[in-house]
Amino acid sequence: MNVRNLRGEIVIEANSAGLKTLAGHLLTLAQDGTPDGAHLHLEESNGLEDGSARLVLERCDDA
Repeated sequence: MNVRNLRGEIVIEANSAGLKTLAGHLLTLAQDGTPDGAHLHLEESNGLEDGSARLVLERCDDA
């Protein structure tokens, strides 16, 4: 999975496996009982390709 900032737009590029992994992360955060503010950091050393922008997925129940 690759995350990049393209002239102010965040682009997430991934193959099928990468998209399924992202979906799994999002479903984990969406689970009942997951606390507000729970978050995951994705970066080069943790699931993203070299050169990717870092990405934080965070649950916010006020949104």
